[in-house]
Amino acid sequence: MTDTGRLIYVMHRRPDAMAQMRGSDKYPELRGAVMFYALRRAVLVRAQITGLPNPRGACESPVFAFHIHDGSSCTGTATDPFAGAGMHYDPKNCPHPYHAGDMPPLPGVGGEAFSVFLTDRFTVPEIIGKAVIIHARPDDFTTQPSGNSGEKIACGTVRAFGRQA
Repeated sequence: MTDTGRLIYVMHRRPDAMAQMRGSDKYPELRGAVMFYALRRAVLVRAQITGLPNPRGACESPVFAFHIHDGSSCTGTATDPFAGAGMHYDPKNCPHPYHAGDMPPLPGVGGEAFSVFLTDRFTVPEIIGKAVIIHARPDDFTTQPSGNSGEKIACGTVRAFGRQA
């Protein structure tokens, strides 16, 4: 079996961990799941999201920053709906965009997004209990500490598969 064939096979099994995503009060229709599959030397991440903001302008790009944060809660305040998510997951104290929790941008199409990628920045056990965040704007990959990615519009806590989210 080819490497690509193995990856497709992996996505047909149960994920090792998953974050059930929910939108903030401003985006109540935003929902989805981020699934994590442990591989020998990497983690396969699959995100399926619906209800994303869908800009109508010809030059507006519906691309969203997508990160694992170090907090364990999707609770918030009036000014930050997911303040409990904390900052980007960064156990090695790296500059942005090299935090372990910095993931590729999430491109939206008609309010939906689907993304699959490999990463070796973390293992599945390391992220259990951490928060996954979708931000309102794209990550600029420069601004410290979080890429000028804007408000947190969705959050989910990573749970080992089979546990309640």
